[in-house]
Amino acid sequence: MEAGHHRTLRLLVTGGGTGGHTYPALTTVTALRDHAAARGLDLDVLWVGTATGLEARVAAEHGIAFRAIKAGKLRRSPNPRELLTNLADMFRIPVGVFQAFGIAARYRPDVVLSTGGYVCVPLGVASRVLGRPLVMHEQITSLGLANRILSRFARRIALTHPSSIEHLPAGVRDRAVVTGNPVRPQLLRGNVDAARRHFGLTPDLPVVYVTGGAQGSRQINTMIEKILPDLLGRAQVLHQCGPGWIDQLTRTADALPGWLRERYRPVPYVGAELADVFAVADVVVSRSGAGTVAELTAVGKASVLVPLVPSAADEQRQNARYLAEAGAARALLENGPTAEHLMAELDALLRDPRARAAMAGAAGSLGRVDAADTLARVLLEEAGAGAGVR
Repeated sequence: MEAGHHRTLRLLVTGGGTGGHTYPALTTVTALRDHAAARGLDLDVLWVGTATGLEARVAAEHGIAFRAIKAGKLRRSPNPRELLTNLADMFRIPVGVFQAFGIAARYRPDVVLSTGGYVCVPLGVASRVLGRPLVMHEQITSLGLANRILSRFARRIALTHPSSIEHLPAGVRDRAVVTGNPVRPQLLRGNVDAARRHFGLTPDLPVVYVTGGAQGSRQINTMIEKILPDLLGRAQVLHQCGPGWIDQLTRTADALPGWLRERYRPVPYVGAELADVFAVADVVVSRSGAGTVAELTAVGKASVLVPLVPSAADEQRQNARYLAEAGAARALLENGPTAEHLMAELDALLRDPRARAAMAGAAGSLGRVDAADTLARVLLEEAGAGAGVR
């Protein structure tokens, strides 16, 4: 850290590709800025990622300096078609390491935060060679291939779940710390009335919020479409269906009897109003990725989870089972679940407000609202140790 009147903490962030890697990094940067300021430190941040990943856009939106490097993605069991891609990517990795080394050597960070994705590997190698402390964060229960490699270079390994410790190589387990998965704090400050006004919802019927991720989900959308008349008999449905589905679902909605049509709100995506949507929702239907699970437990919501199968290491089904066993969700764990099964699970929750409240409470008890603060403190400790100041 620089001497002088106002010292600066230099953080190099790497991670991205998807929202699951990008948003925890962004939330941690925001928390670290507050923690640094409380200690009289300015925070200088440089984000290193791929030019095409979500992280480039998110960094720009939040005024964070960004540098792009090439990153190769190694597939574990390539089919013949992927062999060529693997070969091309193997050549990209050394290029990425040289680029990462150049950026890190010039930037001289006090600490490096990596949140996953293949772009992290070159930065992890560079930070190790340059003797800069690396803190890596793993969102999922089992470690991805990139983070397995990275865990050997990391000074501290921040985990979302205590059960992840057994997935670490034995030699690095003493460096693990369970922080939880950082959730954007604004999600906890939703306004029910704002959501009702914005989406035209009434207070006299429960609200089901359906989402399959930013692009929507064919599986979830198709199941909801099939049970709509039934479901709208019991609830209002706010359906974030993805831009590619909005026309079809609007047509489906227009074919419904008028009094049911009024209860259905298909929207292409939900942006800044997500906090309000969570506040107004009585039940959420969604996938069970790490970010989604962190959000549902932080805000304490009853949910019916439809895991994406197969996801890496069957991660989504593991997450859904973990919540279901804790009474924090209902989960469709079989392959190829039916629309009727989804309706049965929703029906049980919509008929019984006490069951919904108990499930929301169980979800909230699993949430780690302080994850970003905990991770920020770990970064400050490592930065202090690396610079010889505490």
